[in-house]
Amino acid sequence: MDARPATALFRLPSLAPRSAAPPRVLLWWGITLICIGVLGFCFILYATLLSKLLPPSGVPILDAIRSDWYYSFVVPLTGPVILVAVYFHWLSMKLFKHA
Repeated sequence: MDARPATALFRLPSLAPRSAAPPRVLLWWGITLICIGVLGFCFILYATLLSKLLPPSGVPILDAIRSDWYYSFVVPLTGPVILVAVYFHWLSMKLFKHA
């Protein structure tokens, strides 16, 4: 039938460097980074939405976050800024292509 060699005759070179860390260490790094991302998301969610809906707590740090409106305006305004940046990128590529 189909006689294929048991091993490959050649191996394609890989651009990814080999990690010297054992897989268990890489797993813990992955879990740690995911936890940091989730905590950061929860903090931004609290700073932008939840703190404005809750009454003053009496804790100085939480009240400072509650009275700060910077992130409440930055997060929604990110969308229009991205649209303008995409438009200018498209325009510059058109000008470069037809120059």
